[in-house]
Amino acid sequence: MKKLRFSLLLLNLEEYYFEQHTANHILCEGRQNERKIRGSLKICSKSVIFEPDETFQPIIKIPLRDCIKIEKQGDNGANTLFAKTRNGRISLVFSQVYFIKEDNVVAPYKIERGKMQYVFELDIAGKVEDVVETLLQLHRASCLDKLGDQTAMITAILQSRLARTSFDKNRFQSLSEILKMECKAEMVTPLVTNPGHVCITDTNLYFQPLNGYPKPVVQITLQDVRRIYKRRHGLMPLGLEVFCTEDDLCSDIYLKFYDSQDRDELYFYIATYLDEETEADRDQVTHHSHVAKNHITEHTAESYMLQWQRGHISNYQYLLHLNNLADRSCNDLSQYPVFPWIINDYFSAELDLSNPETFRDLSKPIGALNKERLERLLIRYQEMPEPKFMYGSHYSSPGYVLFYLVRIAPEHMLCLQNGRFDHADRMFNSVAETWKNCLDGATDFKELIPEFYGDDFSFLVNSLKLDLGKRQGGKMVDDVQLPPWASGPKDFLQKSKEALESNYVSEHLHEWIDLIFGYKQKGNEAIGAHNIFHPLTYEGGVDLNSIEDPDEKVAMLTQILEFGQTPKQLFAIPHPRRITPKIKSLSQPSSQSASLADSPVSPGEESFEDLTEESRTLAWNNITKLKLHESYKIHKEAITGIAVSYNGSSVFTTSQDSTLKMFSKESKTLQRSISFSNMALSSCLVLPGDNTVISSSWDNNIYFYSIAFGRRQDTLMGHDDAVSKISWYNNRLYSASWDSTVKVWSCVPLEITGTKRHHFELLAELEHDVSVDTISLNSASTLLVSGTKEGIVNIWDLTTATMLHQISCHSGTVYNAAFSPDSRHVLSTGEDGCLKVIDVQTGMLISSMTSEHPQRCFLWDGNCVLAGSQSGELLVWDLIEARISERIQGHTGAVTSIWMNEQCSSIITGGEDRQIMFWKLQY
Repeated sequence: MKKLRFSLLLLNLEEYYFEQHTANHILCEGRQNERKIRGSLKICSKSVIFEPDETFQPIIKIPLRDCIKIEKQGDNGANTLFAKTRNGRISLVFSQVYFIKEDNVVAPYKIERGKMQYVFELDIAGKVEDVVETLLQLHRASCLDKLGDQTAMITAILQSRLARTSFDKNRFQSLSEILKMECKAEMVTPLVTNPGHVCITDTNLYFQPLNGYPKPVVQITLQDVRRIYKRRHGLMPLGLEVFCTEDDLCSDIYLKFYDSQDRDELYFYIATYLDEETEADRDQVTHHSHVAKNHITEHTAESYMLQWQRGHISNYQYLLHLNNLADRSCNDLSQYPVFPWIINDYFSAELDLSNPETFRDLSKPIGALNKERLERLLIRYQEMPEPKFMYGSHYSSPGYVLFYLVRIAPEHMLCLQNGRFDHADRMFNSVAETWKNCLDGATDFKELIPEFYGDDFSFLVNSLKLDLGKRQGGKMVDDVQLPPWASGPKDFLQKSKEALESNYVSEHLHEWIDLIFGYKQKGNEAIGAHNIFHPLTYEGGVDLNSIEDPDEKVAMLTQILEFGQTPKQLFAIPHPRRITPKIKSLSQPSSQSASLADSPVSPGEESFEDLTEESRTLAWNNITKLKLHESYKIHKEAITGIAVSYNGSSVFTTSQDSTLKMFSKESKTLQRSISFSNMALSSCLVLPGDNTVISSSWDNNIYFYSIAFGRRQDTLMGHDDAVSKISWYNNRLYSASWDSTVKVWSCVPLEITGTKRHHFELLAELEHDVSVDTISLNSASTLLVSGTKEGIVNIWDLTTATMLHQISCHSGTVYNAAFSPDSRHVLSTGEDGCLKVIDVQTGMLISSMTSEHPQRCFLWDGNCVLAGSQSGELLVWDLIEARISERIQGHTGAVTSIWMNEQCSSIITGGEDRQIMFWKLQY
């Protein structure tokens, strides 16, 4: 198949290709030696292009504004028989012509100036009048003085052409397809927009270019779609990008609409289709434990953050997703994905990723890395009139992207620079040289592009053997010079990837995200971080609609697109750090096994702790395989709390029927039933040593019951309203109440005349605005989370008894809230049916999921949740995929309480149906 030499990149920026005609270029017209060159004549909005069939012949481009005369050949009145044979001919007289790809080599365009005439002969003579008329109309547009008027006239011509045509329904994949909507749009690729018609049916998305180039129709099966994003294109909310892959850099199609309503409508159709797919997936869940991968139309930055923090996606994938969400696209060079310079050392023979000095300081923008240069910039900044900015150029722009990619995208560079390459010394010649210039150069503040951390090294190699010019020393520009520590381009990318995924970068990447996508992007924080760019580069920096003068508008837009744009701001508060695994070293025993320090563990042995950890991981990986073992109805009303003795033999339960019951797991019989008052009990716990069980009551009291003596030991009259939940750690009792407080007590056992009693001392009182319904401690008991009746989740520092964060999470009561085992996140569930994940360090709400019924209680390991639902089911949630992965039928009525052993292999639930159920993991 003949390779297409013509490409839309041969057009000027913002130029359209309308139609083509098979034709001959006539040389030595009317003479004995008249010759014909076969090819096709392409009519574009600002030029005429002739592409010869013979590849050694150059492509000819004649700008319309340089035309002096355009006419049908033979229009000069000489109506002879000879003229008739030529009535399919068009004559162009012009003052300038470009010759492109001579001998089929990509090289700077050759220009010929001076008055010339070219004659073209169309195969279909009857089309000549139409073509001449079109050319004359476009010629008038390109000769208008004002750029704004030119744009308006060409737009009018384009719109009338689009209005006269419509999508060809014969292009549908199947006859049974149902049309949902059709509208006009443009397909966007780097530096190019191609007008045509968009059509969506119940199964496919189609785009049909007006000019039939590069193919008559582009089709995407809706079932393949994984992600869709609304896009800003040319500062207007008109773009839509569709991905059929999860992690790819490039999308499958990028469309730009003429009207944001059309864009939103198409988005709605695709999103609805994907949601229906998801629903179908969810319905399957009930029947199968394996479920088709969930389609998610548009993830939030927060949901990706949770995946990244917990190590489920790499630093590279996370940056890719953030770029996507911030309107960055590989199809838009003015908003190309931006990646950070990571490595600071391009001179050593070995790259040492264990040395912090190897890395660039990610907390500073490129312009602030060099102290001397920064001081010079600050002096200029202080003397500057408003609006002030520190950097005269951006960290990402079309010119910078093509600076890096010129070896694989030479035609893009020629398109951007009117047929020329850059000066040889200004090319991307060496990685070390480029980095040095970014550190020292007066106007160079560019970051990198994702290709530096990808797999394709072709952008570093001049495999097309392009003539990119000679440097000052006489050396030709060829492959990019790599640092000494890289054995070749493949090795360079491999080591760059390793650096990006290194521990150092994982621990500091959030600082760079704050600058580019986060709270240090604009405002006072940006000023403090020396991160101030030209006002035009920011979203909302200029309102194009408010500019009356069309000339000024076009000039402004061009300036913005060429200068570079700051990504859309994704985070308004500091971005949390990544959770980096701390490597366990045998020489540093953990605090629990400090006593083993004298007898070092031989590397072959595993400590008991590791085995427990392993069994936990195994259990949570198989949590969907939970099977009901047995159930007992032991209360007269809903169960409110479950606690199990440390030796595992007795199960204690509290209920709204005001009793505390003790049930033997061995004999499967009820052994005791204790009543402290006639009001409901709300929760219970067993103290270490298995001698005492504590329960909280709606009568404002907390009761201590001695198992050994079979009687009430102590009563703590601690609150002015019902006590809703209690927790215990290391002789401290934490009690939550509807009186709007959480109290911290020291409860020291005392020996008084043969009976064990407790001495109570109030250590702290955590004040809330409304009643507190639930509390939970982190594993080290340094933090406490509380949830209130009004949907507020509070995180408290227990070492100082101060509130760290107050997050408005739910509409209605918070039913349950708990820390992840690593204390980095809090999960909360509420009356509104939502599950919310909060980052403990920043207080940021980073994930939200909804279910049809509220979840009353839950257990979780940080990635996976086992929740007791109002519906009586146990639901297994995959937080990373943000979906329910299993539904297990359980109680009739709400699951109100849930307990799990330390190995996570055995679970007990209590419900409104007055039953306790024993569950086992079957794997």
